[in-house]
Amino acid sequence: MRIFDSHCHLDDKCYRADWPTVMDRAAENEVRAMMIVGVDRGSSERALDLARSHAHLFASVGIHPHDAGRCDEALLDDLQALSRDPNIKAWGETGLDFNRMFSPREDQERCFVRQLEIADALDLPLIFHERDSKGRFYELLKATPAQNRRGVVHCFSGNREELHNYLAMGLHIGITGILTIKGRGQLLRELVKEIPLERILVETDAPYLTPTPERNKFRRNEPAFVRSVLLRLAKVLETDPEALADRIWRNTCELYGIP
Repeated sequence: MRIFDSHCHLDDKCYRADWPTVMDRAAENEVRAMMIVGVDRGSSERALDLARSHAHLFASVGIHPHDAGRCDEALLDDLQALSRDPNIKAWGETGLDFNRMFSPREDQERCFVRQLEIADALDLPLIFHERDSKGRFYELLKATPAQNRRGVVHCFSGNREELHNYLAMGLHIGITGILTIKGRGQLLRELVKEIPLERILVETDAPYLTPTPERNKFRRNEPAFVRSVLLRLAKVLETDPEALADRIWRNTCELYGIP
């Protein structure tokens, strides 16, 4: 199989001590490519450095809603300069997070809208983060339309209405290890059956959201474990894992503009 981890944070310091082993385990589990997602200036720079050094790694730049309070035009200009590198394939992680409120709501919304405008102008696909925005995320997307906008709602854990709103906008849906968790993933296992196959991506969000069965043994998530997400998704959809992996590989490459 060819499996693409469409969203991970391999620049995190928790991988520094055993980076070669992490890469070896990914290869052993047929994870052939990974998107390293930027959440601020530092992580975006580190993600780009990794992508420059490994042909199967790709990177994005962006400002996470947690860091929206530090978002200004100078920072956005720096990220736009980084985005000119051919190893940058997307803009994000950007969006709204009204759960922890690490940045004020008004700062999150301002930063999100500016990033939408920039990514649209650059014709880069977007990696979206949404948590507990109670519809405001969707409202802002509708209020700032773009003709050719492409993107993925990463780590989808919303309801049926939200899912179909995103699909109607032409967005992809990122499925994480939540799918494998007995209680927390119950609704998601129902909703994935309503997602067109050509709109599904799989991801780890590593080092977070370790899937079952690995979460019973390992605290840290890593790209190798996206295989468990793919296999559980195939079981839920009652389809062949290899065929599903190939379909999702193509989805991911098409979204991120990777030949």
